[in-house]
Formats: sequence, C-alpha cells, structure tokens
Amino acid sequence: MTDMLYGLVTGILFGFFLQKGRVLRYDKQLGALRFQDFTIIKFMLSHIIVAMVGVYLMVDLGMAKLAIKPTILGAVIFGGLIFGIGWGMVGYCPGTSLGALGEGRWDALWGIGGMLVGAGLYAEAYPFLKKTVLTWGNFGKITIPQVLGINHWFVIATFIVLVLTLFYYIEKHESRNNSVEIVKINRLP
Repeated sequence: MTDMLYGLVTGILFGFFLQKGRVLRYDKQLGALRFQDFTIIKFMLSHIIVAMVGVYLMVDLGMAKLAIKPTILGAVIFGGLIFGIGWGMVGYCPGTSLGALGEGRWDALWGIGGMLVGAGLYAEAYPFLKKTVLTWGNFGKITIPQVLGINHWFVIATFIVLVLTLFYYIEKHESRNNSVEIVKINRLP
C-alpha cells in the first residue's frame, strides 16, 4: 500500500511539474522536435540530473539498490524509433499525452489510442521480435562508469557540467533571437 501511495504522490508531482513547465502544450512539443523551442529539452535534462544525483546518493548511502537492465542495442534502437515516430506524428509523448488529456486537450486521445493499439501490435509481434531485433547487440548489465572504469560521481559531474554549458548556450541563443524579434517589431510602421 505504501508503494502505491508513493506512486500516486510522485505521479501527481510529475504531472504538476509537466503542467507548470508548460511541456504539455502541443506547440512546445513541436518546437522541441524541430529544435526551435528548448523548453522540453531543458525540462528533461534537469530531471535527469536530479534523478542521477538522487539515485546514486541513495545507493551510496545504502538506501537503495540499482536494478540495472541489460543494454541491448536492437531493443533500444527499435524502441527509440517507435517512440520518436509516434511523438512526431501525434505531438505528444506518453506522459505528456495523459497530462494534456488531464488539461482537457482532446487531441491527446489520438496519442493514447495509438499507444494502446501499438502495445497490442507489439504484443502480437513479440515472439518474432524476441528472436531477432530484441536480442541484437546484447552487452549485458553495464553502466557508463563500469565501461570507463571510473567512479560514477565523475560521470555525473561531467554530465552536469555539459548540461549546464548547454543551458548557457541555449539561453544565450534564445535571448539573441528574442532581441532580433524585438528589433523587428520596433521597425514595423
């Protein structure tokens, strides 16, 4: 029962942050796919950093244990293609489609319906996929720190520096574009 309560609370918080971050809006989704609006990219990378630090801090303190899934390139590539094509066609990913529906955006039902149909098709194709695509490139249960032979905090710190550098350049680029828009508006007759 406690796990269900944690799931409910974290789900509500996640939905709240999705809504407050304005990532449930179709124009933000489309802007992210076209690399014209970086709101969603900044949102995702911020959450990845918080999760990396939080999870590894809990692991180091003995409060949690990692359950690493095997790295299987075929499954990752196939799943990524399905996810990306669906996101591009509908303009919502699974989490944002449910959040958008919660906000009253009925167009999200197409995405939710597509997920259900896609899950059914995947279940039917699973026996074939399991023998072919889903086993190709199986590297086992590995992590980046294991592959590099270094402590996980070096990887986390490097990732944080790279993300903060990316954020700096995104903000600089967006402020430059906003300045150009203001100049264009001021020149209108």
